[in-house]
Amino acid sequence: MPFASINGQQIFYQDSGADAPAIVFSHGLLMDHEMFAHQVAAFQDRYRCIVWDERAHGQTASGQTPAPFSYYDSADDLIGLLDHLGIEQAILAGMSQGGFLSLRCALTHPSRVRALILLDTQAGQENPDHLPGYKQMIDTWATHGLPEEIADTIAGIILGADAKQTAHWQHKWRAWQSHNLLAAFHTLTSRDDITAKLGQIAQPALVVHGDADMAIPMERAQQLADNLADAELVVVPGGGHAANLTHPQPVNAAIEAFLQRID
Repeated sequence: MPFASINGQQIFYQDSGADAPAIVFSHGLLMDHEMFAHQVAAFQDRYRCIVWDERAHGQTASGQTPAPFSYYDSADDLIGLLDHLGIEQAILAGMSQGGFLSLRCALTHPSRVRALILLDTQAGQENPDHLPGYKQMIDTWATHGLPEEIADTIAGIILGADAKQTAHWQHKWRAWQSHNLLAAFHTLTSRDDITAKLGQIAQPALVVHGDADMAIPMERAQQLADNLADAELVVVPGGGHAANLTHPQPVNAAIEAFLQRID
């Protein structure tokens, strides 16, 4: 399995390896590289598709408590991965947390970013009204393991009600180690608001958002698109927070149209 030694950690990644423009897909909180299987299958014949597991997630997660990190650190990890693969510039596609780090990558390493595909994400911080409930769930999970009720709540937030992928991802979540879970959640809740900086991002951007997203409301997606210099918003009817996973056809169609526009 491919791992890259980047910023003091072993980062897991998969690379379709095509001699073509690169797209790097960055996953959301509690997810991993696998959530982009539909997108890789759709685009790997024309693009070099790269997926990876971010700090504290998936096969990058380790048995040691990670040092505190921010999404700027994760953006640096992404650049380190591009360096490892010999890629000068890439299209960055990020879902939720993956969008947080992709936006910060565009701010801190603009010459390395060709375009942005922003899936069910935002520039602002978490809704403070939701934080106590989220913290209670994470603390219970970290201390006692993942109970069914919380597993179902998290699946509802990320995947939507009665998603066919629920059992598969709940199985993955039960394997999480507490130190990685708490570190990832701290990074999520302590991130800065970069809304005022969005006008600095000149690259073309596609904002895709499910209209049934329970984690990030549609107005945050509209705000994101409105504040970027060159962005379009595509709404996915019935799509939840992980719309690219549960509603791949309309998401892939939006990505296809965007890629054709920027080629």
